[in-house]
Amino acid sequence: MAAAIPETFYISHGSPTLSIDDSLPARHFLKSFQQKCFSPKPKAILIISGHWETSEPAVNAFSGPSDTIYDFYNFPEQMYRLKYPAPGSPDLANRVKGLLLKSGFETVHVDKKRGLDHGAWVPLMLMYPEADIPVVQLSVQTNKDGAHHYRMGQALRPLKDDGVMIVGSGAATHNLRNMNRDGRKTVDKWAEEFDSWVKDALAEGRYEDLNKYEEKAPNAKMAHPWPDHFYPLHVAMGAAGENTTGQLIHHSWTHGTLSYASYKFAAK
Repeated sequence: MAAAIPETFYISHGSPTLSIDDSLPARHFLKSFQQKCFSPKPKAILIISGHWETSEPAVNAFSGPSDTIYDFYNFPEQMYRLKYPAPGSPDLANRVKGLLLKSGFETVHVDKKRGLDHGAWVPLMLMYPEADIPVVQLSVQTNKDGAHHYRMGQALRPLKDDGVMIVGSGAATHNLRNMNRDGRKTVDKWAEEFDSWVKDALAEGRYEDLNKYEEKAPNAKMAHPWPDHFYPLHVAMGAAGENTTGQLIHHSWTHGTLSYASYKFAAK
């Protein structure tokens, strides 16, 4: 029987160039994840990516090695040759569906053809390069709110007892239209204020504030004009359980506005 995994994680995956760019501190953080953050090998991984949006919850149930989805454009050619053929797990996908239905989610779709988008395979190829751990991906619903995704996480808590690692993959700040591309090292005030508010709220276990971040956090709409990359945090947070906090495990910036803040949710 696989060892339980009480912790859940939220990883800021930032730009797809994380897959090749050794100048990014977040790349080195993820490559050292097993040594510095979590050494036991998960039985399976459930990853919630900001790059799969559906109107109702959906899980992929790929049989055999997962297809690598290149859902980015005009990037270096070598990135389109990268592969992450981790096995899928229809059994885990059906377990996810069952838990969500049991918790009151009326409809959960199972996609048997979808592979892994770059919000899943880019961080995982750095964290677990052997690609030998079964991976299932869960979608986000941008027509819903943070509390909806928190409840999804709550429903999925039993997976942790089965040795499943639950990982949200997004970006702590994600306003691509306001990135500084002129090489400046300074961080824009609006981004720093939002990022710091999230860090403090998680450290204090103020999950309800995070569920209402759009009204509670400074510069929320500037930091996340669209919530797709923030909702994976709510799933990881909901799955963490009671009496937990979000502990900062990595922090770096690119382009003065894109935070790579990543968190481990664990007991206080």
